[in-house]
Amino acid sequence: MVTSVSGMESGAALDAEAFEAFRIFLQEAAGIDLGSNKQYLVATRIRRILIDYKLDSLIELVLTIKQPSQRELRQKVIDAMTTNETFWFRDIYPYDYLQSTLLPEWFKNKPNGRMRIWSSACSSGQEPYSISIVLEEFSKRNFGKRINAEIVATDLSTEIMAQAKSAEYDRLSVSRGLSSERLRENFEEIEKEKWRVKPSIKSRITFRPQNLKDSYVMLGKFDIVFCRNVLIYFSSELKQDIIKRIHATMVPGGYLFLGSSESLGESAKLFDMVHCSPGVVYRAK
Repeated sequence: MVTSVSGMESGAALDAEAFEAFRIFLQEAAGIDLGSNKQYLVATRIRRILIDYKLDSLIELVLTIKQPSQRELRQKVIDAMTTNETFWFRDIYPYDYLQSTLLPEWFKNKPNGRMRIWSSACSSGQEPYSISIVLEEFSKRNFGKRINAEIVATDLSTEIMAQAKSAEYDRLSVSRGLSSERLRENFEEIEKEKWRVKPSIKSRITFRPQNLKDSYVMLGKFDIVFCRNVLIYFSSELKQDIIKRIHATMVPGGYLFLGSSESLGESAKLFDMVHCSPGVVYRAK
């Protein structure tokens, strides 16, 4: 019988020790700063893994995932603990500013240049596909004038990345932030209550696994970076490290979008703040 994480394994001390060991693993593997009051969250998310791998307790799971041969299990645990809450055109203003200001500026100044955009925590794909839809709409509104753009979409979770690559969404997924007009224009209904992103939208996007703790050197340079609603899960030290390394990937004058509740902190000196009411975007110095 699998023991609940929130219950007693071999007394309260061992239970606390196991939870702390799990917190350390998650911090080292994914950079996620798990709060000390998240025992129930852990218990809920890893219960199925404990059952599938016939493990009797959290401490047994921690000991198992430390073994070099358990790479698949480690990834499953990370996938289970990664929050993948996302919407189409989330907070809307980044996409409006991209449409109204950044794309026209690019087309005016670099009509033959190649724009590179990084969606750094793409989750199940709504963010990079939303960006690509904006690029498509810009072309239609400007008499077919197209911007040569590549969108690099990355995420830590291989499971959610596979879902993003499939480009297929059900009724619940498309109802979260996607208008009926955009659904009709940019998706194909492949069966009842299920849609697939059109090839013209998907073709701009390259999906790659990327842990934000790791090096970004192989990703190249970017003109625009979306790093939205992910920094809140990291410690302040790791957050600053990530922002500095993101800045290093950006061309001078490139734009960084953060989540509406996120800020640059001490890394603000690397950017100029640009107001795009109701939000802000950061321009790399």
